[in-house]
Amino acid sequence: MAVIVRAGAAPLWWPGLLAAAIGALVPGLTGRRIGLLSGAALFLITAAVVALARGRRYAELAGGATRAGRSDFLQDRAVTVRNWRRGRRWWLLGAFLAAVASAFVLPGAGGMALAGAGAGLWLKAVRIGRREQRDDALYWVRTDWVERGRPAGKRVKGYRTTGPMAGDAAPGGARRRR
Repeated sequence: MAVIVRAGAAPLWWPGLLAAAIGALVPGLTGRRIGLLSGAALFLITAAVVALARGRRYAELAGGATRAGRSDFLQDRAVTVRNWRRGRRWWLLGAFLAAVASAFVLPGAGGMALAGAGAGLWLKAVRIGRREQRDDALYWVRTDWVERGRPAGKRVKGYRTTGPMAGDAAPGGARRRR
């Protein structure tokens, strides 16, 4: 489940930093200093909002998690990440282009907001990983319950658990070190 959350962190973080760097080169309407300072504020606000969003729902679903059965289909980490990124590639491209275009008004602010969303998703995955380590279990979402990559959406009735050594993901959705 943390893999789905973490899948969007890198495709938001790196293009956000690139858009902020491009934005820092453009003088913009407000000037570089105001643009970059407002970008730093947007980074912090966006990261905090994304990291804390739907925290109760995640905790509620994790609290009622049941052991994964034989009939549960649990997806590989690489497949989950690939499906998430392919399904949102046009939205990610549009967000990058909007962040670069916003540099003509507030230099760097749009890119920093995009990078803040990526950082917030990464922080959320870290928080989920700490809960997985504390509970000594990995949380999974059945693939037929996940609608459009939402691990805490309306169709998700509960999480499934496996032991911490199951699958190819470490707690928090990172790749398992072998």
